[in-house]
Parts: sequence; C-alpha cells; structure tokens
Amino acid sequence: MSESYDRERTVAFGAVQAAAELCQSVRDGMSEVLEKDDRTPVTVADFGSQALICRALLSEFPNDPVIGEEDSSALRDPENADVRDAVIEHVRAHHDNATAEGVYSWIDHGTAREYSDRFWTVDPIDGTKGFVRGDQYAIALALIVEGVPQVAALCCPYLPDDLDAEAPDTRGQAFLAVRGDGAYRRPLQSNDEPVPIHTTDTTDPSQGRFTESFESSHSSHDLASETGDRLSITADPLRIDSQAKYAVVAWGHADIYLRLPQPGTNYTERIWDHAAGSLVVEAAGGTVTDVHGNPLDFSHGPLLKDNTGVIATNGPVHDQVLDALHAAAE
Repeated sequence: MSESYDRERTVAFGAVQAAAELCQSVRDGMSEVLEKDDRTPVTVADFGSQALICRALLSEFPNDPVIGEEDSSALRDPENADVRDAVIEHVRAHHDNATAEGVYSWIDHGTAREYSDRFWTVDPIDGTKGFVRGDQYAIALALIVEGVPQVAALCCPYLPDDLDAEAPDTRGQAFLAVRGDGAYRRPLQSNDEPVPIHTTDTTDPSQGRFTESFESSHSSHDLASETGDRLSITADPLRIDSQAKYAVVAWGHADIYLRLPQPGTNYTERIWDHAAGSLVVEAAGGTVTDVHGNPLDFSHGPLLKDNTGVIATNGPVHDQVLDALHAAAE
C-alpha cells in the first residue's frame, strides 16, 4: 500500500472494527428498538457504533467535520433512559471512563450537515432492518476530499466467507480501500494483513449475477428484473441488506448492483449509504455511476442531490447494463 492517507486508513479501519464488535455484542442480546420519525428502526447499536467511530475521529482528526446518520436527541429523552443506559454500557466496554455527556458529544460530533472540502461520513448501521432481522448489515465510514471519497472502511459482520454455503463456517468481513491503492479484505476474526480483492472479469452480462436490496421499497425489483431479462441474466439475484451489496461486487461474488428509484418517487440518496461502498467497488476495479451514467457527486452535504439511483458493476459490463436499464425504463 502507498503512504497516502496512511493515518486515515489506520484510524478508519480500527474504528469500524471496534464498532462492529459493539454491534455484534448488542445483537447477541438484542436490545430495545426505538423508532425514528421515518419509522426506521434504531437500536442501541446505531448510537453506540456512531459514538465509537466519532470518538476515534475526534481524537485523531479533531478539525474534520463528520456527516453521520444519528444524533443524541432520542437518548436525552428521559423516556428512553433504558436505551441510553444500554448504549453507555456497551460503549464502556471499549472506553471504561465513558459518561452519558461524553457519549452524547461523541454521537453529536457526527451531526455536521454542510459540505466541506474534507470531511467524513458515517453510517453506524447500514441496513438496520437486516440487523434487527438477524441478517446482513454494515458499518460504513468514508473520508471525502473535494467531493470524492478517498478512504473507505466497511465492515459486514454477518457476511460469510462462503456466500453460497447453506451453513457457512465463519461470518464477518472487513473491507478497506484507498483511492488509487486498491481494495482489501480481512475476515473480522483474523489478525492477518488484509488481502487484495478485485471485481470479476466478466464481459458477458448474461453470465453475470445481480445483487439488490432485500427490501423492495428500497429499490425497484420490477425494473431490475426487466433489465436482467434484457441482459439474458438467468442467475437468481442475491438480495441482501446494506452496503454489503457493494462488498460482494468488489469481492467478485456478484457483477452488478442496482439501486433503482421506485416509479413515481422522488427519493434522494444519502451519502452515508454509498460513499464507503462505492469507493470499495471502484478501488477493486469496478465502476459506479447513477442511472444516467454520471459519477456520484458527494459535494452537496448529506444528499446525492445531483444523482438518481446507483449502478455498481465489475467494470466491463457497465455500459451494457446502462443500455439495458434505459431500454427497460422506456
């Protein structure tokens, strides 16, 4: 690896792995679940994960803003005292002197909302429904410089070593990427050096495999199916929650990831849902654009407001996928 962003890479990789440990600890004893205004489940793990990650960033890069998904307001509500106490307990397993006010301040370090030429974005649990369901989720962190992700750390604590095994021996993968320096993977249970990963070299889309959102509300499965038919893809899609979809494309277990807006909706993607995963795919040799073929633009604060949907591929099939998608949409 190059020396560029060496410190950022080290801090980010350590932070998401610590957060993954906390999240797994919470899930093992499944805590209470709150409801945000949009009724997406929020768990103790969301708050604890963001607290650990933001604390690491605040300690090492105090001048870097952080655009994160959570804030501490729900924890400050006296009605949520049990959830607050559980968050503090899990954070103290990593920092034994953590206090309630300290945890609040760490979480709220991730509440920046304005674009900066250098900032971090964090999704403390991407795929909360998958987390609650006992399925796939991810912890995602990326450093964005001048509107472009440069460092990405992505943990998928439930992603198996063998995606096709009915009962995999081990689960948990950590992915690391630095732009221009490749993408790497290490099992969470290993202390070995991360090893390089690369997207597939598939050039014929009919031999490829889709991955898409488990929840149909997150992406149009019908449009994806029509696109697959036009590409003569026969393999069943790999439907999983979270940025684990980016990981399986980068790792070579899928060739195409489609996140397609539902017809009639005006949903705008959030940067924390895509910054880390998109860089992992690109650093592994893949291509990531929106549905119009435009690069993802991370220069507008929390929103990808100049983009519509996301297409991530192994690289060689990207143009064919875009053509098929446009034909299907018509």
